[in-house]
Amino acid sequence: MRFLAKSDQKVRQIPIEHIFPGKTQPRGTFDQAELEELAQSIRANGVLQPLTVRRAGSADYELVAGERRLRASVLAGLSHVPCLVISCDDQQAAVYSLLENLQRVDLDPFEEAEGISRLIDEWGVTQEEAARRLGKRQSTIANKLRLLRLSEAQRRAIIQAGLSERHARALLRLQDDKVRAAALDQVIQNNLNVKQTDELVERVLQSVPEGAARGEGGDKHRRTVVIKDVRIFMNTIDRAVETMRSSGIPAVASRQETPDYIECVVRIPKSAALSTAKPAKQLTKQLTKEPTKRPDKSPTRGHSTATHAKGNANNPFSKAAGG
Repeated sequence: MRFLAKSDQKVRQIPIEHIFPGKTQPRGTFDQAELEELAQSIRANGVLQPLTVRRAGSADYELVAGERRLRASVLAGLSHVPCLVISCDDQQAAVYSLLENLQRVDLDPFEEAEGISRLIDEWGVTQEEAARRLGKRQSTIANKLRLLRLSEAQRRAIIQAGLSERHARALLRLQDDKVRAAALDQVIQNNLNVKQTDELVERVLQSVPEGAARGEGGDKHRRTVVIKDVRIFMNTIDRAVETMRSSGIPAVASRQETPDYIECVVRIPKSAALSTAKPAKQLTKQLTKEPTKRPDKSPTRGHSTATHAKGNANNPFSKAAGG
């Protein structure tokens, strides 16, 4: 795959206001603290690695790789950044952007999987062919794509809790979404490592009817899945009480164990419940509604070369646009 023409290998200083977000940026989130650190380095040393762009009209450019450096350059107060201008089509730009991120900045495992999935769809190729083009083993590609079986809510929880890809792969053994969500809650609440997560998953698989945790069987023979590890339910109660407290409802939970049973009582003052009826109703909706798609916080998606014609006021990297 050929990207650079000989005449375009010279590094150019291009005004930031003329550089627009790329359409194929695989990274969806940027750590603000890391951006501030990089901005401080750029103030002291400049941009050491040029950005990669392609032409988008007579004076504008579309960013192909280097959005993190570009964002940090804006924070550092630069007006121009060093760039390499390449000639490539949309498909080549997508590959270049993904590879650049894989090599230079750690994507979270789900961003990487989404990027690979998007490339497979755009290429119209098999996983084996995609692995060959990306320089990876087919089994690696397959394992990455399996991560997308997790719900959006579960992916967010895994990233926010700082869990690893190995945690996610262990939880994928539980194909029933509700069982998996309950197990994930326990992993997060108890700060389980990968080995402990594997052991938890194994206990869950052994404690439910055969095939139930794996999501097997049709609706006709569907059974109610029961997780026998009571700590999962206790953690769920604790989280619900904590959520009520954070919403201004002074709920209190008490627990008592006897030789025969475990008693858990949640007390909610009537005065608080009545005075906060509206928030409580909203809280119930929040706890029971279906997970929604993660909002796309990145300004890099949904832009096309047509956007460039609208002028620099629409450029999120331009100071005139509030960058």
